[in-house]
Amino acid sequence: MQVCLTAPGTTASHKEEGVRAMASQSDTTRTVIHGLDFGLNEWVVDEQRQRYLHDPGSVDETWRDFFASPAAVTSPGTVTSPAAADPAALKAVRVAALIHAYRVRGHLMAATNPLGSRPAAAHPELALAAFGLRDADRAEHFVVDGFAGRTTMTLHEVLDAVGEFYCGTTGFEYMHIQDFRERRWIQQRVEGPQHRPDRAQQLRILYRLGAAEAFETFLQTKYVGHKRYSLEGGESAIVLLDALLHRAIEDRVAEAVIGMAHRGRLNVLANIVGKSYAQIFGEFEDAADKTSVQGSGDVKYHLGAEGTYRALRGGSVAVSVVANPSHLEIVGPVAQGVVRAKQDLAGDGGPGAVLPVVLHGDAAFAGQGVVAETLNMSQLPGYGTGGTVHVIVNNQVGFTTLPGSGRSSTYATDVARMVEAPILHVNGDDPEAVDRVARLAFDYRRTFRKDVVIDLVCYRRHGHSEVDDPSITQPVMYDRIDARPSVRTLYAESLVAREAIGEQQAEGARRDYQEHLERAFVETRALPAPSPAGSAALTAAGQPAARPAPHGPVTAIDEATARQVIASQSELPQGFTVHPRVLPQLKRRTASLDTGTVDWATAETLAIGSLLLQGVPVRLAGQDSRRGTFGQRHTVLTDRRTGAEHTPLSSLGPDAAAFAPYDSMLSELAALAFEYGYAAARPEALVLWEAQFGDFVNGAQTIVDEYIASSEQKWGLRSGVTLLLPHGLEGQGPDHSSARIERFLQLCAQDNMTVAVPSLPATYFHLLRRQALDVRKRPLVVFTPKSMLRSKAAISTLTDFTEGGFRPVLPDDTVDPGKVTRVLLCSGKVFYDLDAHRRAQEATDTAIVRLERLHPFPEEELAAELARFPATADVRWVQEEPENQGPWSFLAPRLYGVAQRPVDCVSRPAAPAPAVGSSRRHGLEQTVVVASAFR
Repeated sequence: MQVCLTAPGTTASHKEEGVRAMASQSDTTRTVIHGLDFGLNEWVVDEQRQRYLHDPGSVDETWRDFFASPAAVTSPGTVTSPAAADPAALKAVRVAALIHAYRVRGHLMAATNPLGSRPAAAHPELALAAFGLRDADRAEHFVVDGFAGRTTMTLHEVLDAVGEFYCGTTGFEYMHIQDFRERRWIQQRVEGPQHRPDRAQQLRILYRLGAAEAFETFLQTKYVGHKRYSLEGGESAIVLLDALLHRAIEDRVAEAVIGMAHRGRLNVLANIVGKSYAQIFGEFEDAADKTSVQGSGDVKYHLGAEGTYRALRGGSVAVSVVANPSHLEIVGPVAQGVVRAKQDLAGDGGPGAVLPVVLHGDAAFAGQGVVAETLNMSQLPGYGTGGTVHVIVNNQVGFTTLPGSGRSSTYATDVARMVEAPILHVNGDDPEAVDRVARLAFDYRRTFRKDVVIDLVCYRRHGHSEVDDPSITQPVMYDRIDARPSVRTLYAESLVAREAIGEQQAEGARRDYQEHLERAFVETRALPAPSPAGSAALTAAGQPAARPAPHGPVTAIDEATARQVIASQSELPQGFTVHPRVLPQLKRRTASLDTGTVDWATAETLAIGSLLLQGVPVRLAGQDSRRGTFGQRHTVLTDRRTGAEHTPLSSLGPDAAAFAPYDSMLSELAALAFEYGYAAARPEALVLWEAQFGDFVNGAQTIVDEYIASSEQKWGLRSGVTLLLPHGLEGQGPDHSSARIERFLQLCAQDNMTVAVPSLPATYFHLLRRQALDVRKRPLVVFTPKSMLRSKAAISTLTDFTEGGFRPVLPDDTVDPGKVTRVLLCSGKVFYDLDAHRRAQEATDTAIVRLERLHPFPEEELAAELARFPATADVRWVQEEPENQGPWSFLAPRLYGVAQRPVDCVSRPAAPAPAVGSSRRHGLEQTVVVASAFR
């Protein structure tokens, strides 16, 4: 690329014309400006020019002067100069380009790998020749526009400075950030003298390294052959967390929430969270009482904990680690939900009150798609937490997979560039650099409320676990690791060499810590074995017996409350123009209490609104949930003329709780994980997550299995998250029909969650209110309707909301019980098809009983209903789903136990897909199923 500067003395108007001429050229046309050839680095000038055209203030003065120089466009893509260029000015631009290139590419030359050596030769794009500069220019002075706090520097000084700033043990990636204010902020903190920490800080770093190393060495010695996923090789992670929490204490942060996988977890629990050594050793001894609140428990490196981090020089901050399964990275969005809930409770100061920190493995961060989903949340209205500090504990290997086979990108962190997060690569064997980077990351997050990523480049001294031999697959790497002293040893040696401390002092702190661990170990071994008391509560299968459900809360509301909620739907701001297609729905909703035609959306509005008036906050999130997938909800109205928004349920008065409806990003896995975490941290709120179609929850199966179904059993962790899953076979094909009832029911045991298929709006209303008001929290899965949303048969009246409560079984009061020869049991939409057929055939000998709740199985209620009919009556279960899907497999043994007679299943034949693709064929199948129920 060639560049030409015009002669000095040109007028300002000529400069403006030159800028306009440059701006008018197509970005696809290569600009040639005669006189300055950048070769490999023509991208530098192109990048700076684009930024200058967008905002002249976003580039340094040298570039502004350069691009403001007048030029005449003689042909597309060509800029010429009427006068000769100033050689000094040309070289200044070359030096400015060199500085910019180091800001962009310097991290490629940084000595961040503790197992490697500094690159022997400069990166081709950073070589002097690439900028048209020579060694002979090293002694020449150039204008540098404040770089390194200087106005002019020799080229030699510039090279020393960029090498120190960008090619030391820390590499900085931040020039991908579009906001120049963020780039300048980072430059101001990177491009200057980096002072060593004072003696107190050095001793603090050494102490943390000693504690981290001693803990792992102790466990390795005492519990040989046990899996613990040690932090050895990455002990600087403790220094990093220590620095973050020190900064948090200084900034008066109330709490830090940590999400992390299993590597280093025990070390973090002991040295950061403050979990007692006796408790950790007890878990190695397998001394925990498995009949306690933790249920059957989990392995020690999955458990969460809450504690208080206490700084060595005073001050403390609450800190917690979120429990996690082995599914790598899934804890990230769960932790984000926990943090957002705590921040919402903190009010306006929320983002500053709670600090989210997530530790990742390098292979998982690059390989797991949920990472990108979670990053995408970071700046969204319903999900942002004011920025997260992400820490990659970079082992430089997965289980046995090297980066060349594990990712296509240069770094494991490249996915974070999608949200313009700065990425700080740091050598884990330079703990002072780690400490400095941690403080920089905290300050960036506090200033810009954005995510920031620290790539802690270290190694894994042992294999994936301590029982694995990594030399089988990485022999050369592990020869280097075996020969390398620990980071604590290296740092202690450097402090002694600098005469910052003496050798005796270096070993003293570590020895004291080792003795403390030894005492805790002896005390743990002396504890008696756990008592088998409580085993009587186990079933014959060895599982804890289901606890009896407490008496349910009152879910009916008074008429005045119902009318206040409904009135909010038509009380609009002055001048607000409702969309003409929405207005009739609002009018019908307003009149429905008097006409006795309350539909599903109105029932839901009554449930949410009445809860808000009782002081219960409600959060609703999902894809298109504010309007509703089927255009039924309209919790947020949009002015047809101005685009302004109005949320009727947020206008119930100053004493009402907050209502937070959000449209989510197009995600199921991270989105549901977030809501689970939010609900766990805010048990007083009703937290609803809605799938666009019920089958989309398949994409979140990990959360269903690992958290929703089993977190109470594994970790004693309860969450009242509610899933709304549109379900029903209606001729829309295999992918918009079934929410997979069978999969949820397969996970049901020990009263772990509620699974319901309501067939009436009032049932749905009482179900939601019961979920919100029940003192015992557990997940609720509701299979919600689609076509029934507007069915004139599926309606409720005012008294259905002001009287009674949730009924898990809806009896059939339309037939004479003594004349019944056939009892059809069903759930959901198929009831209306069966009832229509019964009416058409005048089958007065058939009763149709609805199970509104499938789990906990309503044994007593169903037995009472069946007792009304003759013992000789035929009992059948009817479902739309194929026989191998839907509720049948779960219900079959339970129905037989209640009915005390054979119970047949009427359904579609077993099939691998939930439904057929042809609407016509679907209709024929549905007719056969319904008719077969009456034969």
